[in-house]
Amino acid sequence: MINGLNHLTLAVSELKRSFNFYVDLLGLQPHAAWDDGAYLSAGDLWVCLSVGRVSPARDYTHVAFSVESGQFRHCCERLTNAGVKQWKANSSEGDSLYFLDPDGHKLELHDGDLASRLVSVEQAGAGYSGWTRFTSE
Repeated sequence: MINGLNHLTLAVSELKRSFNFYVDLLGLQPHAAWDDGAYLSAGDLWVCLSVGRVSPARDYTHVAFSVESGQFRHCCERLTNAGVKQWKANSSEGDSLYFLDPDGHKLELHDGDLASRLVSVEQAGAGYSGWTRFTSE
C-alpha cells in the first residue's frame, strides 16, 4: 500500500528560469541538474523539474508547500517583492499565500497542517456538506 508521497514532477518551459525560481526564491535544495531537468527537494519531498509541454491546471489543483512556523510573513514579503502573481485569496484555516510559478503552476505557501485543518473545520461546523471524520483506532 502507499505510505507517502515519493516525488512531484513539474513540466517547465525554461529550466534556468524555473530552477532559479524554486531554488533562489522558494528555497528548495538543489541536488542535480542537466540540460532538460533538475532534482530539488523541499524537506523530504523530491521535486523534479522537467522541460516539456507545460499545461498548468485550470481548476483548484495546486501544490502546497509548508513554511516554518514564524517564517510565513517573511516568505510572503519575499514573494510579493519578487512580483509573483497571486491566483486566489486565502479563505481557509491557517495562513496561506496562493501564487503562480513562472509557467503558471498553482502553488501555495501554508502555515498549518492536517491536524489544525481538521480542528478548524470541526469548530466552524460549516462549509463541508456531509463531513465525516475518520479515526485511526
